[in-house]
Amino acid sequence: MNILIANPRGFCAGVDRAIEITEKALSIFGAPIYVKHEIVHNNYVVKNLEAKGAKFIENIENLKEGSILIFSAHGVSNDIENKAQEKNLKVFNATCPLVTKVHMEVQKYSDDKINTILIGHKGHPEVEGTIGRYKSTDQARIFLVENINDVNALTLKNDEPVAYVTQTTLSLDDTEKIIDHLKKRFKNLVGPKKEDICYATQNRQNAVKKLSKKCDIILVVGSKNSSNSNRLKEIGIKAGVSTKLVDSENDLKVEWFNNKNNIGLTAGASAPEILIQNIVSKLKEFGALEVTETEGVVEKTTFKIPKELSTLHR
Repeated sequence: MNILIANPRGFCAGVDRAIEITEKALSIFGAPIYVKHEIVHNNYVVKNLEAKGAKFIENIENLKEGSILIFSAHGVSNDIENKAQEKNLKVFNATCPLVTKVHMEVQKYSDDKINTILIGHKGHPEVEGTIGRYKSTDQARIFLVENINDVNALTLKNDEPVAYVTQTTLSLDDTEKIIDHLKKRFKNLVGPKKEDICYATQNRQNAVKKLSKKCDIILVVGSKNSSNSNRLKEIGIKAGVSTKLVDSENDLKVEWFNNKNNIGLTAGASAPEILIQNIVSKLKEFGALEVTETEGVVEKTTFKIPKELSTLHR
């Protein structure tokens, strides 16, 4: 068996920044540091930060005044921001800048009282935070759609101004179909100048499409609650390749690899490289011989952490 490793894979700039913010805050202020929701959707990352003193919470009501709170990479609603301010919490915002871009778009449409359609997955924290950036009124509100059937069910008039935005971690192909359907239905549709699905999501999806042409099985390293990792799995399956979402090398089953010659390996944007390397070691135990890094886009994007954390020292 041969292993083909996708490029790019694993951590994106937004995830790097969110983890750095959390680790820096722990280093400067000491434990406990509170994080609204999991900082990123990866079990290994979360457990590692918990061991250092981070506490991941959903409800901020019981936090004491002056507690350190970090907003996760997925972003939060205006309501959460306001509550944190009312409680006089010391907040560091680890929201991915590309999610913040969507928040600003939604805020503008809200201020302009334009009905807005958010393409995304119900219940995902990024979606909840984005919806919470829109102040719905009798004149205008925000609508969540997950598929074309949801678009057809909208009660909006076809000739009224309508805006759309998207979750940043969606399938490019599926989202394009929904947007095309919106454009056909609404004559006065407006959308972002630059698409909302982030560069890292696009690059990782394209890399899996390349893998699917060469591999008998694809392993996607990522946790079950990771949206972008699940989209990578879906792409492999749609291409007709057996594709497994795995958290670590412990999830691998030797029978998966019977009569398989080429194993594709990638990682979602919230999965660290150590998990890839551990899986490579396990696959070698199963009999894999050659490991090849495939060619792909070189990502150079970086996001700065808040100035206060970059200048403070313990």
